[in-house]
Amino acid sequence: MRPRPRRLLHPLGRRRQPAMEPPEPGLLCRLRSRLARRAPWLRHGFSSPRAPGPKRRLLAAGLSCCTVLALYAASSPRDLPPVWGRGNDEGDEPVTVLMWWEPFGESQRLGGCQRRFGIRACNVTTDRGRQLEAQAVVFHHRNLITSGLRHLPRVRPPGQRWVWMNLESPTHTQSLQDRAGIFNWTMSYRVDSDIFVPYGYLRPSQTPAPHLSMPRKTKLVAWVISNWNEGQARVRYYRQLMDHLPIDVYGAHGLELKDNSVLKTVSEYKFYLAFENSQHPDYITEKLWRNAFTSWAVPVVLGPARSNYELFIPSDSFIHIDDFPGPRQLALYLKFLDKNKSRYQSYFAWRKRYDVHVTSFWEEHSCRVCDAVRTAGKQAKTIQNLATWFES
Repeated sequence: MRPRPRRLLHPLGRRRQPAMEPPEPGLLCRLRSRLARRAPWLRHGFSSPRAPGPKRRLLAAGLSCCTVLALYAASSPRDLPPVWGRGNDEGDEPVTVLMWWEPFGESQRLGGCQRRFGIRACNVTTDRGRQLEAQAVVFHHRNLITSGLRHLPRVRPPGQRWVWMNLESPTHTQSLQDRAGIFNWTMSYRVDSDIFVPYGYLRPSQTPAPHLSMPRKTKLVAWVISNWNEGQARVRYYRQLMDHLPIDVYGAHGLELKDNSVLKTVSEYKFYLAFENSQHPDYITEKLWRNAFTSWAVPVVLGPARSNYELFIPSDSFIHIDDFPGPRQLALYLKFLDKNKSRYQSYFAWRKRYDVHVTSFWEEHSCRVCDAVRTAGKQAKTIQNLATWFES
C-alpha cells in the first residue's frame, strides 16, 4: 500500500482544477484583499510597505496591477505565475543606474536591458565617475560589509535613489543595525521589497505544448550542496531521509558533477532535493528554479511553508516535506512515484502552459531599477527600519 501524505496538496489527493479564466471586471479589489493576508502592504492600495500614505505608488516595478493578479492566481489552484512589466513608452527619458560595486567583485555582463528584458533607455554602468548623473545607485550588501560605510559616495545629488540590494536570507545577513536612514529602496527576493527580484519565475509559454516530451530519467534522487553544516535543518533532514532512500549527493562532501555541470548531472534524476540553507518567507533560490526545474527534476523542497511556494509556482509542481509526517513516509511516496509513470508525470503538467525563467545575476537586477525609477517619479522615501523589516 502506498503511503498517504499528511496533507492532500498534490495531484494524487486533489481534483484537478480548470484552466485559468480571464478575471472578471472589478476582481482586483478582491484579489488585493486576499493577497493582503500574505502581504499586508497591499491593503492600502499599491503602496510600498514603508512609504507614508495610502496614495503612494508601489515602487516595485514588477509588482504592477498585472502582477497582483498573477500573484493571487499563483496562490490559488489555478496557478498563474508572476509576470513583469510596466511597459516602456517610446518617449521614456534615459535612466542611468550605477552599480557601486560589482557583486562579490566579479565582472558582470551589463547593458542588455532592452534586448533581454524589453526595458528601453536604461543605462547600467559600473563607472563611479558617472555617479553624479545617475538617477539610482545600487549597493550590494555583502560588498558593503567588506568595504564599510566610509566607502560610500561622499556627494549625493538631490533626488538620487540609493538602493540596498541583498539576495541572501536574514540568517546569512549581518550588520544591518547601522544602515538606518541611508537607503531609499530595498531590492531583494522578498515580495514586499521596493524592487522585487526573485531568483526565478514562471511566465506564460509563447508556444503552449499539448503534449510533453519527457527527458529520460535513469536515477532517483540527487542533491547538490556546497556548504555543508551539520546544524542546518536541511542536513539533519537529509540524514533521516537517507535511512529510507538512496540519495546521490554531489559537491564538496559528495560525488563530482558530470562535466562539472549541475544541470547535466541533475537531468538524469527524477527528483531533486531543493533544500534551502535557511527557512524564511519568499526565500526560494536557484535550488528550485535552476537545479530542479531547468533539469526537469521534480523538486522536493525544504524552505518556507507550502503556501509560500504556491505564491510563485503551481501547487502540483513540487513536493514539500511538510506534506508528510516524517522522512520515512516521504521516501515511500517517492518510491511509489518512481513506479507509477502517470502519477510522476502529473508533476510536469504545468509545463504545457508555462516556461521557467532563471533570473540573470546581476544584469536583470540593475535593469529593473530603471523600471522602478520611472514608476516612482518624484516620490521621496528613506528606509528607517532596514533591520526590523528584513529580519521579520
